[in-house]
Amino acid sequence: MCGVAGIYAYGADAPPVDEHALLAVRDSMVARGPDDAGLWVSGDRRVGLAHRRLSIIDLSPAGAQPMMYGLGELRISFNGEIYNYEALRAELVAQGRQFRSHSDTEVLLHLYDRDGPDMVHALRGMYAFAIWDEAKRGLFLARDPFGIKPLYYADDGATVRVASQVKALLAGGAVDRVEEPAGHIGFFLWGYVPEPYTLFRRVRALPAGSTLWIDRHGLREPVRFFSAAAELARAAEESTNEPADAVVDRLREALADSVRHHLVADVPVGVFLSSGLDSSTILGLAAEQASEPLRTVTLAFDEYTGTAMDEAPLAEETARVYGARHQTRSVRKADFAAEHDALVAAMDQPSIDGVNTYFVSKVAAGTGLKVAMSGLGGDELFGGYPSFGQIPKLVKTLGPLRPLRELGRGFRIVAAPVVRTFTSPKYASLFEYGTSYGDAYLLRRSLFMPWELPDVLDGEMVREGWGELDTLARVAGGPDRLGSERAKVSALEIDWYMRNQLLRDADWAGMAHSLEIRVPLIDIVLFRALAPMLCAVHPPAKRDMALTPRQPLPRAVLDRPKTGFVVPVREWLHGGGGGERGLRGWAKRVYSLCYAEA
Repeated sequence: MCGVAGIYAYGADAPPVDEHALLAVRDSMVARGPDDAGLWVSGDRRVGLAHRRLSIIDLSPAGAQPMMYGLGELRISFNGEIYNYEALRAELVAQGRQFRSHSDTEVLLHLYDRDGPDMVHALRGMYAFAIWDEAKRGLFLARDPFGIKPLYYADDGATVRVASQVKALLAGGAVDRVEEPAGHIGFFLWGYVPEPYTLFRRVRALPAGSTLWIDRHGLREPVRFFSAAAELARAAEESTNEPADAVVDRLREALADSVRHHLVADVPVGVFLSSGLDSSTILGLAAEQASEPLRTVTLAFDEYTGTAMDEAPLAEETARVYGARHQTRSVRKADFAAEHDALVAAMDQPSIDGVNTYFVSKVAAGTGLKVAMSGLGGDELFGGYPSFGQIPKLVKTLGPLRPLRELGRGFRIVAAPVVRTFTSPKYASLFEYGTSYGDAYLLRRSLFMPWELPDVLDGEMVREGWGELDTLARVAGGPDRLGSERAKVSALEIDWYMRNQLLRDADWAGMAHSLEIRVPLIDIVLFRALAPMLCAVHPPAKRDMALTPRQPLPRAVLDRPKTGFVVPVREWLHGGGGGERGLRGWAKRVYSLCYAEA
């Protein structure tokens, strides 16, 4: 993958671009792009773009960035992969356009020249990029529909700075570090910082599926071009109950097509292989299309040996079935201790997850891989989380009590001190937060409940942050238009947990080891093909997905109960210096270290 950096002094009184500051931003992201580095600053020093390159497509110098179009009418710094770039390139060539490289980056420049901001509707891939438009004297930013690739910006009213990481923006200096309360309380609510917030008021994430235009008048509002909830709402109107065999055929066709596109690269592509259905299905479908045996990697942990949590034996069996070149690597408590500081430093923003991805990425990179596919997204699409059963059941049971929510609040105030002595204090909130999908989702996924936040953060920060974040309103508004229970929960999981936690973790954890992580189950074309099925009366489940490879998965994998791909962090931290144990203790530890480092 790559690192994007840019500075645009759009204000009339803004100082010129500081080249040293731009280089500091760029070179704080060496791990994102160790293969090459580039820099361009305009002659009037009002704008500059920089880039760190991890070469995946067109490894030649012709693919270097920042890349120029024509005589300098356009310049781009791009992070990501455009999986349909070959088809787009052929279309553009047929229209008379000439190319200097075989890179997907150059395709983006031609598309922007032809379509302007509407170019994003043609793209299939993961991406975050900045394009300087010389004629319009403006900077165009875009981020992929699901937010697989990150993009952050800091605006001081005269100059905007752009980068792939929050810490990279800070490394360039001149960025106000005043706290953003919504980011801080968001982390303790969810275990991640929800976009568009960060821990800093002046630093924002460009929301997933959005574009942003900046010119001499300053920043416009981000323009949203994709919403998972909106797509599902449209699909619900078109949903039909097809025969089961037709659904299976369409499901296989859509999944195989996505995997085929995610194999596009000029370097070998591997697979993170657990004993679960998602990664096993990806391997099965990829093995049908790959020209040589795929490389697969699995983690093993001494704490899980011989238990149902041990991924290694079944993963090794699956790899044998599909002829993969497999490696199982053990990660021990000592490895965690040795990597602890580097792991937290790589987070960019604090997260309670990502340890597993960090270590499997380290192992994959150690085998020489630069690209690996992950099964991330399968649970969100095919109803694999407990939330798909728990939330609808909770709302059905407690929904009639919604008008009495204030009584639920009173019950929580009285019951919480007692409940917390023998179980999670969240259970005291059942009658207050269990009556609607948005509330129940917060109850199911939250790390700390809103009423607990003053115990971990300053009271004034909590009040200000809650007013800005307004989590309940934002969560509750997502699934309202969706009739299907499954679609409601899917939209919530995609827009919150997947986007803000899983995808962000995959980015920082992979990039820490210069490894590009691809997610074939999170693909715009696949999502649109599946959306009507997901909104049907009987939507496809994980097992339906797992039956799509022509060479069947091992029976033991198909019949294995879901356990999740986990790392024994709790066991590793036990007895390691006191303090609160479990995820809440880990959250406090990560937060203090990330915030202190920033």
